[in-house]
Amino acid sequence: MTTTPPPAPAFPDVLGTVLLHGPAGALEVAVDYPEPADARRGVAIVCHPNPPDGGTMHNKVVTMTARALNELGLVTVRFNFRGVGQSEGEFDNGRGEVLDLMAVADWVRKARPDDALWLAGFSFGSWVALMGARQLPVQQMISIAPPVGLRDFAGVLPPTCPWLVVQGEADEIVSAQQVFDWMARQQPAPTVVRMPETGHFFHRRLLDLRGAIKNGVRKNLPPPLAS
Repeated sequence: MTTTPPPAPAFPDVLGTVLLHGPAGALEVAVDYPEPADARRGVAIVCHPNPPDGGTMHNKVVTMTARALNELGLVTVRFNFRGVGQSEGEFDNGRGEVLDLMAVADWVRKARPDDALWLAGFSFGSWVALMGARQLPVQQMISIAPPVGLRDFAGVLPPTCPWLVVQGEADEIVSAQQVFDWMARQQPAPTVVRMPETGHFFHRRLLDLRGAIKNGVRKNLPPPLAS
């Protein structure tokens, strides 16, 4: 006997957290809004780093990325992958986490069908976002410290939309050179921002990361909400 999933929660009109029915159970989702005067017709979903290493939607790189995009006028959606926080299920080494992203994206697109969809991810989350982008009408991709060499990137196709990559040159977890070499082979080519003396978690460089994101995507912003 099949169980009918609960109805999807309404998209919040103000910042807040909801529980969305996902493929492995509940998914904890946080929505943040820009200042009304800055609002644009776009929603950015931001994916967090590796759950077994303590990655959550409250990671500082994730929240700074969301903050930068809020400041540019986009609504941002962060969520915990399965097994993290209030999200149900167990870590699935990427496969299930891509399905989690697809569930969140489906909810966003149904609630805000006229908004541009952006995807962003940090570390493991950037791999998940790139895998999900193959099936979504993404208009801007943001990859922060993508784990080239740690995950299987052979099946990753470059997005056809504008693509920003931010990578620290002193990354102690991901080989920065492997990232740069892999990005150099991609077509269409991404915009790559190299941050000197910057480690994987952007310690003491979070404000610089915010600036790199804002400067890197500003020319691709969706129209103002008031237009």
